[in-house]
Amino acid sequence: MAATARPPAGTPSDLVALAGMDERLARTLPQLGLRERKKIKTRIAIRAAMYRLLAQQGYESTTVEQIAEAAEVSPSTVFRYFPTKEDILLTDEFDPYLEEQLRSRPAGEDPLVSLVHVVREGLQHAQQETYAEIALRTRLILEVPALRARMTETMAATSQVLIRAIADRTGRSQGDLELRVFAAAVLGALREALVVWAERGHEDDLMDLVDEALGVLRNGLHD
Repeated sequence: MAATARPPAGTPSDLVALAGMDERLARTLPQLGLRERKKIKTRIAIRAAMYRLLAQQGYESTTVEQIAEAAEVSPSTVFRYFPTKEDILLTDEFDPYLEEQLRSRPAGEDPLVSLVHVVREGLQHAQQETYAEIALRTRLILEVPALRARMTETMAATSQVLIRAIADRTGRSQGDLELRVFAAAVLGALREALVVWAERGHEDDLMDLVDEALGVLRNGLHD
C-alpha cells in the first residue's frame, strides 16, 4: 500500500517524545566527548522536527527542506547526519547502547543468551518511553516501499555492531562466516517480529513476538 498524507497514529506530543529516548540512550554512554554529544543533540533536533511534521501532514508531504527549517539547520546539515529522508525515521542512538550493553554481559555467556537479554531490555525500555514512535516506524515501513528498502541497508550497519562486539567477546574474527550468519539471523528475526506486529495492527504483545522469533533460532522449526 502506498503511503498517503494521512497523519500517523498517536498524538503530536507522543510522536515528538521520541527525542527523549535518544537522550536517555546518550546518557548511558558517559565516555562520549562534547563533540559527539553535540552531534547527538543535532540528530535529535532533526528527528524531532520530522516527527512534528509527520504528525501534521504525513510522510510523503514532508520534505527535507521543511525538516531543516523546523530544526533550524540547513538542508546540507540534515543530509550530513542522515543521507536520506528515510534514515531520519529509521536510525537512532540504539546501536552504541546495544554494543555497550552486549560487551557488559558476563564473560563466557552464550552469544544468543546475551543478545536476547540485551534486546529484550532495550525494547522494553523503548516501548515504555516511545511506544508511538515504534508503532509509527513499523506502520510506515509497511506502507512506504522506500522505507522497507532502506531498512535492509541500515540493518547492515547494526549487523557490524553485533559482529564487532561478539567477535571481541569470543575471540573470533569479524570475517568469520558463522558469526556473520548468526548476526544476520538475529537481526532478521527481530525485523520479522516487528513487521508481524505492524501487520497485526500492533495488537499483539511485541515482546512475545520477539521471544517467539528468537526462539526459532534457538530451537528450530516445530510442527
